[in-house]
Amino acid sequence: MSSIAEANSGTTPVRAGYAFDETALAQWLGEHVEGFAGPLHVEQFRGGQSNPTYKLVTPGRKFVLRRKPPGDLLPGAHAVEREARVLTALGKVGFPVAHVHGLCEEPGVIGTAFYVMDMVEGRVFWDATFADVPRVDRPRYFDAMNAAMAQLHSFDPDAIGLGDYGKPGNYFARQIGRWSKQYLADELAGRDPDMDALVEWLPGAIPPGDETSVVHGDFRCDNMIFHPTEPRILAVLDWELSTLGHPLADFAYHAMMYRMPPDIVAGLAGADLAALNIPSEADYVAAYCERTGRSGIANYPFYLAFNLFRLAAIFHGIKGRVLRGNAANAQAMERAEAFPRLARLAREAMTECSTGE
Repeated sequence: MSSIAEANSGTTPVRAGYAFDETALAQWLGEHVEGFAGPLHVEQFRGGQSNPTYKLVTPGRKFVLRRKPPGDLLPGAHAVEREARVLTALGKVGFPVAHVHGLCEEPGVIGTAFYVMDMVEGRVFWDATFADVPRVDRPRYFDAMNAAMAQLHSFDPDAIGLGDYGKPGNYFARQIGRWSKQYLADELAGRDPDMDALVEWLPGAIPPGDETSVVHGDFRCDNMIFHPTEPRILAVLDWELSTLGHPLADFAYHAMMYRMPPDIVAGLAGADLAALNIPSEADYVAAYCERTGRSGIANYPFYLAFNLFRLAAIFHGIKGRVLRGNAANAQAMERAEAFPRLARLAREAMTECSTGE
């Protein structure tokens, strides 16, 4: 198992500062979750950067609880209510997500808002090369991810009850504004010259044309639970960044794995794709285009630059939480330390986009 997997897999006893009244939770579960029966045992998952996530064990079933982190939070961040809503809507139309049993917006129960969903048993791949999968099977795992992304983008938001899940249109302008504002507002985390350059350049580089679909916002192999033995996705996790947005932005974030160094997040940069029997970036893009009825993706380099900037802004936020002492993940310090490098990658992508390379 890789060091990343070891750092993020499994559970630990609830960490200092993240405990809550388990008796109050058990009472709430008994009132709101059909079939719940104690006694209740609570553990904390190692993975998850933003919203603390817990494993709830009972004699008959296992559940997962996601909550807002304790402490002072930036406005609009850690919206577990939105996560619960999108999971519920997508589950009803057959998209692979965990079933949500209930949402509690009353902070008096455990101190913050939270929701409870099924625990889905399966495999999580922290290594984007799918090193634990036989070489002959790897294309099928990549195809499963590609198909799931295309399926997500095929839903009509209005038809599945998510027509007001975000603001339709002008996605890039709004996202660039949002992440720029959040970056600039977090004075404790500090400024970075590469990020400053991107904040200035991005608004004027937005390509023409607009589309709207439900977007995940963090679609990576390590945010999915695969079947224990088959190349099939059982549940897509971590919907904190989901909204109504541009499907090509969402897809480019996912395809960014081809450019991403594996020590930052799950990535394929430097990997011998042919030797590993992994589809090339061009073939992967073509498969998505075929599934979604596109002839190609114009302005693909801009979408990559935008997503690298966005991920850098997220890492900047993690750095801020580390400095404030309310980072949910024990490995958050490593993400905070990686922020300047990711900001540099984003600026390099901006330069390539600007020069047409």
